[in-house]
Amino acid sequence: MKKTISYTIIIIILASIFLLAYFYNSIYKSELSSQSEIFTITQGESVKQISSNLKESGFINSKIIFESYIWLRRAQAKFMAGEYELNKGLSMKELVNVFVNGRALSKEQDIKIIEGWNAKEIAESLESQGVANASDFLEKIKYYGQNTNGYDFLQDKPEKFSLEGYLFPDTYRIYKDASVEDIIKKMLDNLNSKLTPQMRQDIKESGHTVFEIITMASIIELEVPKSMDRKMISDIFWKRVEAGMPLQSDATINYITGKNLPSPTLEDLKVNSLYNTYLYQDLPPGPIGNPGISAIEAAIYRAPNDYWFYLSKPTGETVYSKTHDEHVANKWKYLK
Repeated sequence: MKKTISYTIIIIILASIFLLAYFYNSIYKSELSSQSEIFTITQGESVKQISSNLKESGFINSKIIFESYIWLRRAQAKFMAGEYELNKGLSMKELVNVFVNGRALSKEQDIKIIEGWNAKEIAESLESQGVANASDFLEKIKYYGQNTNGYDFLQDKPEKFSLEGYLFPDTYRIYKDASVEDIIKKMLDNLNSKLTPQMRQDIKESGHTVFEIITMASIIELEVPKSMDRKMISDIFWKRVEAGMPLQSDATINYITGKNLPSPTLEDLKVNSLYNTYLYQDLPPGPIGNPGISAIEAAIYRAPNDYWFYLSKPTGETVYSKTHDEHVANKWKYLK
């Protein structure tokens, strides 16, 4: 009986605090200024300290009610550190939602660059997110592609090429007012950190340039979805280059046409371009996209095998062939 009474009292107290917070918040929201200011939550900062800072900055009027509201929401451990641009007319509910989501009113935002995207696709994505003008981005990567900018991995890249292939795909946290140059630098810095000293030494010893490795990696990235197959395909491609055979990469055809088809049409295969690896031997003139680390590693560390041909089944599984006749038979078996 005593326990029941105790529980009832606790529930009444909690409900009262909640209603009080709601009532208090409804009154004071309309009276607060619409002025916005920057508010920062540092890593590991306690709710008590956060509420104290909010009170001092004029975002809330009562630390007790704010802390009680957080406790009722069970949001104590959900606040995300960061710098936020907050409007002083926000309600407690809105404030808590902002801190829990971590990004809603932050001066920063995430941009995601997908592995294999070419420069045009990256530019279009940045523009759609309101981060940068697509034309400006494409112009800047041409301009910055004409010198090394202090990055040694750009030293063997022909000046006439843009930074296509070197815009490392990843999720980046940027300021909303970041310049195109800031974004490009983040991508180059990321690639610089991913190319370890050992990888750079192994590229040098392989007899290939970084530019050639990035070009091959860009093809592998788009040709093979599964990391487990990439080093196998890398060996097939490098063997073809060494034997003077065309790579016959569908990904290079899609780069020319922009169609992104699983299999190019017969007309597409006739397009006269140095990027058409059905018509021309060796690597294409430059990268056809921006590869991730898995494809780059595959281009460096090929897995020796006896195969010369391969195809990807609709399921994504890779089928290998040692001879052209076997490859044709597999095409009829799996792709017809």
